[in-house]
Amino acid sequence: MIAAHLPVLQIVVPLIAAPICLLLRRGSLAWGLSLAVSLAVLVIAANLLTQVLESGPISYQLGGWAPPWGIEYRIDVLNSFVLLIVAAIGAVVLAYARRSVAQELPESQQSGFYTALLLCLAGLLGVTVTGDAFNLFVFLEISSLSSYVLISMGRDRRALTAAFQYLVMGTIGATFIVIGIGLLYMATGTLNMADLGARLPAAGASRTVLAAFAFLTVGATLKLALFPLHFWLPNAYAYAPSAVTAFLAATATKVSIYILLRFFYTIFGPAFAAADITLQSLLIPLATVAVLVCSTVAIFQNNVKRMLAYSSIAQIGYMMIGIGFGTATGLTAGIVHLFNHALTKGGLFLVLGCVVLRAGSCRLDDLAGLGRRMPLTMFGFVLGGLSLIGVPLTAGFVSKWYLVQAAIEQGNWLVAAAILAGSLLALIYVWRVVEAAYLRPAPENAPEAAEAPWSMLIPAWILIGASVYFGVETSLSVGVASEAARFLLGGAG
Repeated sequence: MIAAHLPVLQIVVPLIAAPICLLLRRGSLAWGLSLAVSLAVLVIAANLLTQVLESGPISYQLGGWAPPWGIEYRIDVLNSFVLLIVAAIGAVVLAYARRSVAQELPESQQSGFYTALLLCLAGLLGVTVTGDAFNLFVFLEISSLSSYVLISMGRDRRALTAAFQYLVMGTIGATFIVIGIGLLYMATGTLNMADLGARLPAAGASRTVLAAFAFLTVGATLKLALFPLHFWLPNAYAYAPSAVTAFLAATATKVSIYILLRFFYTIFGPAFAAADITLQSLLIPLATVAVLVCSTVAIFQNNVKRMLAYSSIAQIGYMMIGIGFGTATGLTAGIVHLFNHALTKGGLFLVLGCVVLRAGSCRLDDLAGLGRRMPLTMFGFVLGGLSLIGVPLTAGFVSKWYLVQAAIEQGNWLVAAAILAGSLLALIYVWRVVEAAYLRPAPENAPEAAEAPWSMLIPAWILIGASVYFGVETSLSVGVASEAARFLLGGAG
């Protein structure tokens, strides 16, 4: 009986638990409930992915109203994969959060923190699972509003400015998305995504449909921080609490990329998305510039959180290159990089949280000598950095291998060269951290830094270890990503 309701339980469980966390008042109790909820959500997500791979897409009708009249939760191979990513990252970050949050936030704010984190998790899962376009917008706003609160809780006063900047840009992006959805409703008279995909061909490439495509594209690319709409992201990542940075970096932009994929391929269809407004001429140039420019900017950052934030914008560029090609290999590359980057960047930001706990800062100068004082922590950063560069036997290599293949298939040697150049630039900024941690002596006035506690090291190493494991064993990541790519190109709703 419960198995039939897993799609809605995925959302209802964290939504109900969130206000209970606030009522608990004590941070440790709120953390315990949040962790239990996140583990339940992970089990549900794994079950849904297994069901989809075995039996095909799942349709869940809310309130017994048949779609398109009622709201439908529709789970296919693409969004079940994204659900697993979001749920897994949520569980790992919440396992990590107790010690980190206790150090960075006062006790009076901790129950509110876990409430906002569960709301953000519920919103991201809702965006992923819903088959209704307006419902998607509602869940997107739930996740965004809670993200603004989480970022503003950073102990640096600049966190408030970063949260406000994100709020302004996020609101603009959400407004574009809701206008696009409204235009689609105007053209077709439905909000169900599968129904939209069936009705849009009859509407043709009218001005209303073209305007909807433009609004949705701009709104989604602003939310996912595609260059040059990325300016909200570096400060948001740099000044948010450590657990928040890891969670948002590994999930929020990935879900926004899912939104773009869903609108492009399920609703408008591959033929429309690749027509006159060609994805190749629109997305690939911007994404290629993002890889080169933001990787270069990352080299000159002294705050390692900001360095990794600019690296994230470059990595989003890689994903959009794959999506922009619009081929089976390109989409596989983009989707598998979405998975691999979530693991790698989530792990790197968790490692930085360990550094902040012990060293009190993540500026490059303050990392001097940490390789000897925090060997397990900094070795985790080295392995994550290798995956970011794309060294063989790491997850990052798998993604870039498929991206280069996709570029060569299209005869686009410039993009293939840019992908390789981005890896070389990543080598430089990762090396700056390694050089500071291992080759510089610790300053005389440096605080004593012991190894991070196991309660933080184990979750960080789960993600770092996974970024190595999935560089060797690719049946889940590449296997599901290639299935998702075939599904999208088949135009199935």
